[in-house]
Amino acid sequence: MNKNLLKVVSLSLVASMGFLMAGCADTTAETAAEGEFTTVTPGVLTMATNAYFPPYEFYEGSDITGIDAEIAQAVADKLGLELVIEDVEFDSIIAGVQSGKYDIGCAGMTVTEERLQSVNFTTPYATGIQSIIVAEGSDITDLDTLIESGCMVGVQSGTTGDLYMTDEVGEERMDRYNKGNDAILALLNGVVGAVVIDNQPAQSFVDANPGLVILETPYTVEDYAMAVNKDNEALLEAINQALAELTADGTIDSIIETYIPSEEV
Repeated sequence: MNKNLLKVVSLSLVASMGFLMAGCADTTAETAAEGEFTTVTPGVLTMATNAYFPPYEFYEGSDITGIDAEIAQAVADKLGLELVIEDVEFDSIIAGVQSGKYDIGCAGMTVTEERLQSVNFTTPYATGIQSIIVAEGSDITDLDTLIESGCMVGVQSGTTGDLYMTDEVGEERMDRYNKGNDAILALLNGVVGAVVIDNQPAQSFVDANPGLVILETPYTVEDYAMAVNKDNEALLEAINQALAELTADGTIDSIIETYIPSEEV
C-alpha cells in the first residue's frame, strides 16, 4: 500500500514540475489557439471518456456531463475550440490518444508510470481517493482483511484500482468490468467480495444501492489529469495554460463544488 501511495505522490511532483516549466513558456491559451497546436479535427477538441463514472462523467438524458466534461468545456472555450465528447471503454482511452484518434483523454484519469510511457499528462486539476466497497456486515473491514480474505475483487478494467489491486492480490483474484456499475452489480450478486473504485463514484453507487458500504479507511490518494498525445507538445502547453487560468479565476473550484460540495470532501 505504501509503495503505491509513494508512487502517486512522486508522479504528482513530476506533473507539478511539468506545470512549472509550461508556465515559464512564452505561450498563452490565446496565442496557441491561433495555430500553434493542431487538433484531430480543426476547430474541435475531441475528448475521450467513459461516461459511467459519476460525478466526473455521466449521462444526463443523452448528454454527457460531470466535472471532467465541464472542465474540458471550459478549456475548449479558452482555446476557442468546440468540445466533442466520445464515450468509449476506459481501457481504450490511452491507446486512442496515443494513436491520434482523440485529442485528450479525460475520465478521472490518474498519472501512472505505465501511462506516461504512452502519453503526456496535463497538470492535475482534481484529487481522487481509491475506496473499497463491500456488503454491509462483510468480514472485510480494511485493505489487509481484503487481501487475506481470498475473495474475488471487482474493478473497472484499466483503472488505477485495477492496477493497484492486481499488484496486491494477484491476477487470479481479479474480476474486471467495462463499467463501474457492472462491478457493483457483481458485488450485489455475490460474484465478488469487494469493489475498488474512486471514492466519488463509489459514493454514488452506494447511495443508489442499499446494503453496500464504503470502508472508512481510504486505499490511496491520487491526482486526476488529462492525457495528451506525446507528439502534440503545443496542445499540452495550451491546455496547461488554460488550466492555470481556470484555477486562478476559481472556475475549476466552482465546477468541483457544484458536484462535490465542500462538506463532502
